Order: sequence, then C-alpha cells, then structure tokens
Amino acid sequence: MVNGKIQSFPWDNWKQEVGLAKSIGLSTMEWTLDQDRLYDNPLMTSSGQREIVQMCKEHAFTIPSLTGDCFMQAPFWKTDKVDLCEKLKIDFDAILVSCSNVGIEFVVVPLVDGGSLENIQQENILVEFLLEKESKLNRFGIKIIFESDFHPAELKRLMSRLKSDFFGINYDIGNSASLGFNPCDEFEAIGDRILNVHVKDRVLGGTTVPLGEGDADFEAVFKELAVIRYRGNFILQTARADDNDHSTLLGQYHELVAGWIEKFGL
Repeated sequence: MVNGKIQSFPWDNWKQEVGLAKSIGLSTMEWTLDQDRLYDNPLMTSSGQREIVQMCKEHAFTIPSLTGDCFMQAPFWKTDKVDLCEKLKIDFDAILVSCSNVGIEFVVVPLVDGGSLENIQQENILVEFLLEKESKLNRFGIKIIFESDFHPAELKRLMSRLKSDFFGINYDIGNSASLGFNPCDEFEAIGDRILNVHVKDRVLGGTTVPLGEGDADFEAVFKELAVIRYRGNFILQTARADDNDHSTLLGQYHELVAGWIEKFGL
C-alpha cells in the first residue's frame, strides 16, 4: 500500500510486483497511472517502457489494460481554464502513445468521483475530443473503456454516441453495488459494450470491503456475464488486507473468482 490508499501506483515496489503476482497464480495485471508525477511513471518513460516489456517477457506476463486514475484526478472535460484543458489533452495523447509502446489495449477512463460527468456540456467536451482520436486509436490498436456512475439507461445513451470499434465499458462490480444498480438492468442496457471487469465489493452507498462482505451480487453478475459470453479479463480491485499480507489475501480472492468463472462457464 501507498499512504494507506486502496489503489495507487507502487513507486517503490513496481518491479517486484510481477514476480509476486506470478507466485500466487496471476499472469495479468492492470497498470495504474496517477496524475501526481505523471511523466515520472515508468509507463511514461522510454527506459521504463523497455523495462516493462522485458519484465513481461521474462515472466510470461501481460499488462493489457490501464486504470487511468489521472483522468479522474485531473479531468480536462471539467476545467474552465483553457490552458490547463489543452495541457491535459496533450497528456491524454502522450498516455495513448505510451500504452501503445508496451502493448496496452484498453485504457480505462473513470467517469466517477472527480471525473464524473455532471452536465451535457462536460459530456460534449469529452465526446468531441474522443471522436477526434478514432484514427489514432485505430492505428494504436487501443480502445477507450469507461467506468461510469451513470444510470444504465444514461450510460447506454452515452455509448450510443461512440463507436463500439473504439469505445467500450469497464464494468466495476463494486461500484455498481454501491450505486444500488440491478445487474440485470445493467446488462440489458450495456452488456454488449463490456470489455473489461473490475472485481470489487462495496456496501450500498459506501466504500470497498472484502469480497462477500458488501452488497455486490456476484452470482447475478457472473450469470449475466455468462449470458453475454464475456471472454475478457477479470481485474481484482479488491480491499486490502488488515494485516498487510496482501499477497495471501489476493490469492484467496483469486481462488474465489476462479470458482465463479468455473461455475458459470466463463
């Protein structure tokens, strides 16, 4: 953990984490990118990118997706400062280039918390910018996927403005539970656009808790994922261990999720 945060880039330990992940049976990881020290992150430097590629090769490991917390921490679609908006858009482009260099296919843009869309003006700024990136996304082989706090019907409307060739949805099980959404309603509305899943548990209106201790209906979610024949990744964005033994707890979470995957034939 970094400063008690559930999720933050592990500056001191990032080189060790792939080996640790492999030791508990994991072979895929989602990179985390924060706005703080953005261009110091290994993903954003030439030397760091070479290390990432080599590290994945040595461990037979993949990093197919990025959690762009930086977009949530400094969303260009919510600032009224023209210069800052342009700078953040340049950052967005630089991130796409860096992701392409290491083989990241999915860039998660969180439209939650600080990045939440509050009005149609903000939505239009975001959509118009992203539509201009289609050719770049096509060239890089990258898709932008959204975490969103929109009601399922509203999220369906938003996604109707963006081509499925380049844009999809990251389904966060815990966030949906916290918002009180019904998985059946969600999958009926946007199931065909889901490209990545965050496995998390949260209490209704509250924070992240260990899997099975919150209000997430995992049986219902995995059943719906089976109906849409989901074949994407499951990223564990789970609660940390109270005793700091995060790898043991993550291994237990891994077994729990593997059980659901097997039960529902995913």
